[in-house]
Amino acid sequence: MTLLDGKLLSENIKSELSAEVDLIRARGGKIPHLAAVLVGESPASQVYVQSKIRSCEQVGFKSSLIQREADISEAELLEIVRGLNEDPDVDGFIVQLPLPKHIDEERITLAIDHRKDVDGFHPINFGRMAQGLPAFLPATPYGIMEMLRRYNIETAGKHCVVVGRSNIVGTPISILLSRKGYPGDCTVTLTHSRTRDLPAEVRRADIVVAAIGIPEFVKGDWIKEGAVVIDVGINRIADATKKTGTRLVGDVEFSTVAPHCSHITPVPGGVGLMTVAALMMNTLKACNRTIYP
Repeated sequence: MTLLDGKLLSENIKSELSAEVDLIRARGGKIPHLAAVLVGESPASQVYVQSKIRSCEQVGFKSSLIQREADISEAELLEIVRGLNEDPDVDGFIVQLPLPKHIDEERITLAIDHRKDVDGFHPINFGRMAQGLPAFLPATPYGIMEMLRRYNIETAGKHCVVVGRSNIVGTPISILLSRKGYPGDCTVTLTHSRTRDLPAEVRRADIVVAAIGIPEFVKGDWIKEGAVVIDVGINRIADATKKTGTRLVGDVEFSTVAPHCSHITPVPGGVGLMTVAALMMNTLKACNRTIYP
């Protein structure tokens, strides 16, 4: 069984990005600039955003953080988005989700200029991805695809079962893995909470992508021998043996699943770090006008 090491891969990607930034700086070119908007004081969101800002510093990107209280109005947030859309120095930006309940997340997403949508959530980028056109890919699926590619995981003709159908992970990764080319050419089954006999569906899989948001949901007896398991989940559960009283687990029960796998991602240290690396890669593409000349 091989651990798919997101920490090692993300560090390699950051080194590659840093080298590219050094070349841009030597040519007197524009340094990539990523901005992040953080609304409220969710500890998880703060950790995610700080990780993204720290990664920018590591690779030599310019970064900006715009923080607002949870009671900000939707109109005020839309005005911030408009300002970032119009700022020529900002190449890409993210609005960290989830947002407070009184704000329409879809309306905010639609307001983001698709040419600066480095999270890959705008319908224009999603539609272009579905048609196989150049697009900013959603960061987590992009990170998963990069992980499969860099570990030379065979995908052509393989049966992939995706557990979870969110617009952020499940649906886009099902599209990407079914597209022509490598990594891709999979036969994909997209499962969800209404799927009948979900364990039986997962047992058919050569590749499992677990993105359902339920701690340790996928069990060892669901897994075909030699399957590749990509665990997208990051869940905090109680653990009295830890100083903090909690620990992080994925959407698969690692202790029972890992013995059946050829490859598996750990939690933490797997897909989460690749998500941040993918965001950095999208930001460089935005700066270089790779997707939208």
